[in-house]
Amino acid sequence: MNKKTRIFAVSNQKGGVGKTTTSVNLATALAALHKKVLIVDLDPQGNATVSVGLHRIQGDKNSYTVMTGRDTVMDSVKHTLIPYLDVLPASQELLGMDIELAGIGQPQFFLKKALSADLDYDYIFIDCPPAVGLLTMNALVAADCVIIPVQCEYLALEGVADLMKTIEKIKRNFNPKLSLHGIVMTMYDGRSNLSKSVVGDVRAYFGDKVYNTVIPRNVRIPEAPSHGKPVMLYDFRSVGAQSYINLASEVMKRELAIMANSDLKQAM
Repeated sequence: MNKKTRIFAVSNQKGGVGKTTTSVNLATALAALHKKVLIVDLDPQGNATVSVGLHRIQGDKNSYTVMTGRDTVMDSVKHTLIPYLDVLPASQELLGMDIELAGIGQPQFFLKKALSADLDYDYIFIDCPPAVGLLTMNALVAADCVIIPVQCEYLALEGVADLMKTIEKIKRNFNPKLSLHGIVMTMYDGRSNLSKSVVGDVRAYFGDKVYNTVIPRNVRIPEAPSHGKPVMLYDFRSVGAQSYINLASEVMKRELAIMANSDLKQAM
């Protein structure tokens, strides 16, 4: 693999927290900076695939056929209408992956093996399903780091704490380099005391691992996928689009700091 390629797993064990929206819009923002980006859609629902204007294609080359070794990543990626942005589409056949892979030796490494080929991308975003099965485990084993979207609602910390335990297990047993890149607070309502309280609690617990940017509740964000577009293309001036642009800027700043620290360690 190109040594510059960085792989992000976008994950949370809870559904409806903004995983796909975060994956798609971060990928789009980085592509707008002329970074070559791939979205790997591992959710059987295929929402990331649809959100960039592609149809769910059954029987074609996709993340399922790649993980089962029938096809390579580069033979299976689809180009989007967004320059520099490709997607490895999902398939409903992913629903049976837990059963299909369970009896095979080291089933956690199928995606890592597929992504270990010489891929010409700067960033890869893996959109994970809302459960910790073999699909999510494959994503965490293949990834360099994790971005966790957290909805501003009651019991948000409980879901994150469960995922952190999973990340630590994966790091200890399968992927020592795995780290938490950051937590992004989503569906924030500035008029709600609950939203403010949840953000405060998460920041108090995780400190600077929480991105400064919060993603607000904004009607343009859920509207955009129905038009097959990321929110930045659907309505660039919307508060939702601008928030994801700000988040992408934060992600890039952290990436530069990580690379600088890595270069420093290599020089020592």
